Amino acid sequence: MNVAIVIQTLATLAWIIVIGGIVLAVARASRGRDYKGAVSLILIGLVLALLLSSAAAGVVFIQPEERGVVISALQPSGYRPQALEPGLRWIIPFFESVVRYRISRQTYTMSIATSEGQLEGDDSITARTADGQEVKIDASVIYAINPSEVVKVHIEWQGRYTDELVRPLARGVIRDAVSQYGVEEVVTSKRQEMTQLMRDSLAQKLSENGLILVEFILRNIAFSPEYAASVEQKQIAEQQALQARFVVESKKQEAEQARQIAQGVADAAVIRAKGEAESRLIQAEAEAKALLLIADALRDNPELLNYQYISKLAPGIQVMLVPNNAPYLLPLPTLQPVMPETTVVPTPVAPPTSTTP
Repeated sequence: MNVAIVIQTLATLAWIIVIGGIVLAVARASRGRDYKGAVSLILIGLVLALLLSSAAAGVVFIQPEERGVVISALQPSGYRPQALEPGLRWIIPFFESVVRYRISRQTYTMSIATSEGQLEGDDSITARTADGQEVKIDASVIYAINPSEVVKVHIEWQGRYTDELVRPLARGVIRDAVSQYGVEEVVTSKRQEMTQLMRDSLAQKLSENGLILVEFILRNIAFSPEYAASVEQKQIAEQQALQARFVVESKKQEAEQARQIAQGVADAAVIRAKGEAESRLIQAEAEAKALLLIADALRDNPELLNYQYISKLAPGIQVMLVPNNAPYLLPLPTLQPVMPETTVVPTPVAPPTSTTP
């Protein structure tokens, strides 16, 4: 419980007692009764009320999210140079007072939507790009008072820092940043760079005035209806161009596929022809070698040709008629059997006998 509130409540009760005592004393005096007891009650209540009121005026409880600027009639500058920290603090009653400032984060939003920003209606920032196009910017600024510079903020801005410092600074920084980029850069390649430029510039300006920039959010970028229509037409044209390029590429791929198939067929035919030629060459070489072997065999045995001729005839043929006046295709061996050679053994002759006369 806040001690300052408790003391203030007790002081209020004491003043109520004083007022009640005065009413009671007046009533008793008007009736001719003894009112000394009422006077004693009034005096006791008055002393207690003064003490409690003085204590309540001198006790200040600062919340954790607050800092207190002490306005002092006893200081030459009119204020204490240091702000009050969180906790129970004492000031000089009736000569000093405290102005509280919230140091927690605050958000100021400027939006084209009527119910999103701090102000009703369209509160977006109208800015012009480097190429003269008009854009509307929605943005939010999250900031806080620097706890070490609360006194400075009070002296320079009091409670007007939101409307008279944060708002105009943010709008000016956004317009300056947008004017350095073309409209195409604002929405595409340079958006992050532009946002960072806004953030850095706004942080520096707020810091110079005792505030801390926590975050800058570029919420939305809207274009004029004319430019939006031209962008839409350009996108349609680009889509059509992409479609045409896709068709061309598809046709090229089909032609390339057909060419590769034809090349494959041609290569297969060449390979097949080479294979057939090599096969024929091998066969011819084999036949030549076979003929050489046959020629060698016939040279050594001429009758072998007749034997092959006869063996090729049907095995059932035993008699064959040929014209008597036609030459034979192959020379036939003689039909007369060859008699075996005989060995003549000479008969021994007996030696002559001699006759004795």
